[in-house]
Parts: sequence; structure tokens; C-alpha cells
Amino acid sequence: MAVNPDEPVYVISVAARMLRVHPQTLRMYERVGLVHPQRSQANIRLYSEGDLERLRHIQRLTRELGVNLAGVEIILDLLGKMEALQRRVQAEMRRQRREIERELREELLGEER
Repeated sequence: MAVNPDEPVYVISVAARMLRVHPQTLRMYERVGLVHPQRSQANIRLYSEGDLERLRHIQRLTRELGVNLAGVEIILDLLGKMEALQRRVQAEMRRQRREIERELREELLGEER
């Protein structure tokens, strides 16, 4: 069974332990808008695998590349925009391919008559 990367499963203490950071670090990342964990009915932060991957990316940017949190925010925003644009381009390419295939089928059928 495939794991849904958006499924909220980890409370803050577990997520912090997995990332080897203090829970306060995760609270700060949320406060500045870098991560948006879901909340339970009891208002407990719940992190998904997708959240953890985003947090690992933030760690790489800050620790390995020395990017400050303002820079991380800009980088993540630009990456998100690039991914959205890539999805739009791929969707348009699929649409154009279907259109070309449809036109070829019509042309081939027309030649057979």
C-alpha cells in the first residue's frame, strides 16, 4: 500500500526527533511560514512525510548552504512556482499531443476513403 505524503502522522516531538532539531525550531519555522503542519481536533501539530521532506530541504539550505530563513522562504517560493509552471507545461504538452494524434487519425481515416 502506498503512503500518502500529505497524510499527517507525526506529532511535533516525533518530527523534531526524526529531524534532529528542537521542537521549538519547528514552531519557529511554522511561525515564519516555512511549513504548515496540519492540526488535530485538539490543535496538536501533525506533520506529514511531505512536511518532513520540506523541513529536510530547509535544513540543507540553512546548514549546508548557509542560507538565512528569509532566503529559504524566497527559494522555496520560487521552487514552488517553478514546479507549478512545469506542471502547466506538461499538461499543455499532453493536450497538444492528444490534438496532434487526433488530427493524424482524422487525416489517416480521410486518406483511406
